Amino acid sequence: MGRRRHNPNLRRVNGILLLDKPAGMTSNAALQAVKKLYAARKAGHTGSLDPLATGLLPLCFGEATKVSGFLLDADKDYQVLCRFGERTTTGDAEGEVIEQRPVDNISEQQLRTVLDEFLGDIEQIPPMYSALKHKGERLYKLARQGVEVEREARQVTIFDLDLVHLEAPTAEIRVRCSKGTYVRTLVEDIGERLGCGAHVAGLRRLGVGPFDDSGMIGMEQLEAVAAEGHYALDQLLLPMESGLTQWPDVRLTGDAAFYLRQGQPVLVPKAPTTGWVRLYEGESLFLGMGEILDDGRVAPRRLMVVN
Repeated sequence: MGRRRHNPNLRRVNGILLLDKPAGMTSNAALQAVKKLYAARKAGHTGSLDPLATGLLPLCFGEATKVSGFLLDADKDYQVLCRFGERTTTGDAEGEVIEQRPVDNISEQQLRTVLDEFLGDIEQIPPMYSALKHKGERLYKLARQGVEVEREARQVTIFDLDLVHLEAPTAEIRVRCSKGTYVRTLVEDIGERLGCGAHVAGLRRLGVGPFDDSGMIGMEQLEAVAAEGHYALDQLLLPMESGLTQWPDVRLTGDAAFYLRQGQPVLVPKAPTTGWVRLYEGESLFLGMGEILDDGRVAPRRLMVVN
């Protein structure tokens, strides 16, 4: 087979953009729109946001796509608007209302008490309107056909669950949670514990792993910058290694970096003794991700190819 030919009009772009995804747009549609603005050869996102949701969607370009899997596994931070007294088919405002119950004067103390019950490790049954697969078919596709299948409960962790504001029948809460947490399911379960039912009326993601909402760029702002040219757009990108700040740095000499690039583990004085690390040649050239072996050597795991 011949080598795949690249579109000559597309560029090699490496880095991470913190997009503020607008409501009503799928994560993939947002990715494709931004990829087009950058004229980038390769790009990916780090875990979908529902079309209803807004907020932080890190987009990884070029070699930074090798970091995206680690961000997919990262903890998340959300601001959620809950509406009590109504359950919907999808668990959010996009679905049809399937049940209504009275909301009997929920107090702040009552709601805070219930929220505290969901802290820590909890079990969740994934919603039918999700991207999980059953016998090769996406659950949301089955749900649209009126089909419901049994789903196994999964353990997730709720690190923080705080009440920001209550004005019944709605409440705004802040959730910091582990990967795999379904906020819609969490809100539905809170509503059931209160005895009135609930759904997500609004959702905004404020954090993914090491990133927060302080550096986000909106689509309109991005389009305005794009009018200034690719150089201006590239100034908005964060370094590839910025998504891995939870790992310690290991700095290699030129000789050690040479052998590492050949796939060989190397011994580095004063390196950490366990875990994953960020690899650098000298002070600033990011090489990729490595792991400490049992014998103390540093092994390459995902190296960057940057020309």
